[in-house]
Amino acid sequence: MIESARAGFSEAGGAVPGQGRLTVLVIAGLAWSLVNFRLDLMRRMLANGHHVLAAAPDFDPETEAALRAVGIEPVTVPMNRTGLNPVQDLKTLSALRRLIRSRRPDVILPYTMKPIVWGALAARLEKHQRCYPLFTGLGYAFSDPDPRGKRRLVRRIAIGLHRHALQGVRLGFYYNAAELTDLRRFGMVPDRARMVAIPGSGADTDRFAPQPLPTGVPVFLFVARMLRSKGLEDLLAATRSLRAEGARFRVELLGPTDSNPDAIDAATLRQWHAAGEVIWHGATRDVRPYLAKCHVLVLPTRLREGVPRTILEAMACARAVITTDAPGCGETVGDGEGGFVVPMGDPAALAAAMRRFLDDPALAAQLGQQARARVCRNNDVHLVNRLLLTEMGLEAGGAPIRPAPSTGAGMRPTPLAWTRASPPEKEALQ
Repeated sequence: MIESARAGFSEAGGAVPGQGRLTVLVIAGLAWSLVNFRLDLMRRMLANGHHVLAAAPDFDPETEAALRAVGIEPVTVPMNRTGLNPVQDLKTLSALRRLIRSRRPDVILPYTMKPIVWGALAARLEKHQRCYPLFTGLGYAFSDPDPRGKRRLVRRIAIGLHRHALQGVRLGFYYNAAELTDLRRFGMVPDRARMVAIPGSGADTDRFAPQPLPTGVPVFLFVARMLRSKGLEDLLAATRSLRAEGARFRVELLGPTDSNPDAIDAATLRQWHAAGEVIWHGATRDVRPYLAKCHVLVLPTRLREGVPRTILEAMACARAVITTDAPGCGETVGDGEGGFVVPMGDPAALAAAMRRFLDDPALAAQLGQQARARVCRNNDVHLVNRLLLTEMGLEAGGAPIRPAPSTGAGMRPTPLAWTRASPPEKEALQ
């Protein structure tokens, strides 16, 4: 974990002395994640004088433009992120080998499962020595300690592929202790590989500044892809039970549908929306306006999450969080400090946590300020990125220190009197 007492750092610590300009290849499974989750990291690489290639499938014009605007070169590679089609996967491997052979990157940073497997294998086959996988969460195949059926098969395949692909890896990064335990237990990384703990992708605590809580009916906001494994059905069950008690509040969903077989389809989401049970906003490029209009973030996930960026950004905006004891979630929030932690798959416990905010209007402000202080202390993006880059040899140590971001201590946590309101408005889908 990052040294919690230190202030955040400047945008760059400078190139390593005696080292020329390097080319860094970042490989992702989702093009938009390069902007949402890695843009600060890649901009810091650029600030240190390096050239950055960002490889992913399915670039949309807006994502490509956002990368080019800051000097990052997008490269399209074919990749079926969730499928098990060996023909498609071999196309991914071949494309990555050609990319490495033609562009000769000095450092390769793949993150999430398929980019790690095929990126690391391509690097090994091309005799590339500096491929550093970033494990952001092993996903649904590793969430069940005793999987059955397809999940068991997927896990066995994943273990075998990692063992084969990562044979030459000497350094890797992981988000939480549960991931490291499985990586070591199943032999997915070599024993000699040095694994470094990273507290998530970090939150820009300047961009995600403290926001005063809105007045009016309490709003619980869910931000994620629309997956069952993210706990959406648990949230709906908790919402229904609280409404049956006469509680008045809104539940808003923010995020896209997904090709994942675990996804809840758009038609079902529209039905929930039309029935007044939730408000589904669809996807967005900027979560901040939605965080500003909510009181509490809710992520009742059943997945091995790594460290969810949505939790970090909500905490940075001084929003309390309700999440589960899934690895990477509960320890990030701290039960009773930045919010509440409930057992996975327990709608009754989730409803009880939501009820605490409904019964005590001052609680959201109190825990929100504690959440802000916690994320500034542990997960500031400048600290996270400096740690990654110095470990990879892309930045010199001893970066200049900048003033610590505000923890929001000057904000007044004025107790709110929840207004009585009708069930959630049936707003137009965005």
